[in-house]
Parts: sequence; C-alpha cells; structure tokens
Amino acid sequence: MIALTVLVGYWTLWYVARHVVRSADTHAYYDFENAFPVADAWLGACVLLAVRAVRRGSPTALLWLLTGGGAGGYLFCMDVLYDLEHGIYATGLGGVIELGINLLTLGFSVWFLRWAWTRRDALLAGELSSPG
Repeated sequence: MIALTVLVGYWTLWYVARHVVRSADTHAYYDFENAFPVADAWLGACVLLAVRAVRRGSPTALLWLLTGGGAGGYLFCMDVLYDLEHGIYATGLGGVIELGINLLTLGFSVWFLRWAWTRRDALLAGELSSPG
C-alpha cells in the first residue's frame, strides 16, 4: 500500500501544488508528465488487485503482482530515459525528487517481482494470505 500512497500523493501534488514536484518548467516536460496518469492508474489498479488477491488467498495474486511489477519497471525505464536525455536530475530539488520517484518505482517493481516469483507456488495454490 506504500506504493499506492506514493502514486496518489504524487498525482495529487501534480494537480494541486505542481511547483512542489515539478522538475522543469517547459511545455515538453508538462506534456511528458501529463502522458503518465493513465499508465500510473493502471499500475495503481494492479497494486490494489494484487493486495486484494493476496489477502483473499486467490491464485490471481501472482498475475497482479507480476503485472504490477512489470508495469512499474516499464514506467521506470521511460521516466529515466527522459530524465537523462533532458538533464532533469541536475535541476535542483525537482531533480532530486524525480530521482527519488525513479528509485522508489524501481525498488517497488523489483520487490513485487521478486516477492511474487519466489512465492509463486504458494500464491498459485492460494496458500498465502498476506505479503511479507
């Protein structure tokens, strides 16, 4: 649920107090960031469905954990490439925030994938009822 909190928190700030999380002030940067809400909503839905399935002991937990981890990895790669190509990390506090978001995305994605894969047999058998 931490991943979901970070996701919702970022988008809330983006739309309510953009100056807190923005890393650049160009039209291209805003266009790039504004292309993410649907993809991030998909990631959030995967996280919610994974948590729900794990709590219920449903075999679909493996599907949603792997889907969410893969979605996060993809978003990480897109974001990092843009940030490197446009010097976003060197923009001061905004760049530091962006780097933090990227590292959180990578960390959560790898954790989801590893946790799910190392427990795949138990997840498919419905033997796990809570992560950790």
